[in-house]
Amino acid sequence: MILQSRIPYDVDETRPLPGIRPMSRDDWLWVDDAYTGQMAERRNLLSTRRAEVLALDLAALPAAQELLEVALELLPDGLLPEGEGVRCADGAWIATDRSDPLGTLGRMFQQDFCLMEKRGDQHVLTGAVLCFPASWRLDEKFLRPLTGIHDPVEDYDADIARRVQRLFDGVQPERPLWRFNALPYADPALHQPRSEQARRAPVGGEDAPFLRSERQCLVRLPRTRAVVFSIHTFVVARRDQGMKRSIT
Repeated sequence: MILQSRIPYDVDETRPLPGIRPMSRDDWLWVDDAYTGQMAERRNLLSTRRAEVLALDLAALPAAQELLEVALELLPDGLLPEGEGVRCADGAWIATDRSDPLGTLGRMFQQDFCLMEKRGDQHVLTGAVLCFPASWRLDEKFLRPLTGIHDPVEDYDADIARRVQRLFDGVQPERPLWRFNALPYADPALHQPRSEQARRAPVGGEDAPFLRSERQCLVRLPRTRAVVFSIHTFVVARRDQGMKRSIT
């Protein structure tokens, strides 16, 4: 099991959906105590199941390359530039491959990264490195707009769709945003894809032994104007975190 010892924010704090709050640009990328285990899993998935966890529209390559450059400028504590690459918190040295920006990001950072670009009147998922999906599949969401991505989400009604689209339209490079969710889980596995066509099974109950929380950030890239939706996944034993309630 790959677990954090704690979730570094109050998962009992509730706000009306979508629950967005401001964030410092320098507080975007984190390294936590599960870095070594999570990165081993990410690198294994990128090596053995790349087509399932990475997708990029060729037209989105400039945005993916800009994302890599911005992330390298904002390296968190534990990651250090070294030559033509980065020395990671687990000791691994990862080369900076600008021809494979999402693959490079996926091997350096704990976060999953989704590129959302405005096409027509909505933002569309044009690229992603998604190693730790929680009940969705990248191949079913790739090149779909926000409303299509959220079709299976019961609470994602027309009002929330409009508010989320306004957030994507309005987020600025120096004023990123973040939110979180938190759900009890019976299975602590990080890679949990599920097709839209598959029957949704309960992920856990109030007596489930694990709590899974995603710290989701929205960051505007200044040059290409793409919006990055990043996901830092935490999984903790609920006995350590406390028996928290579910927050979607």
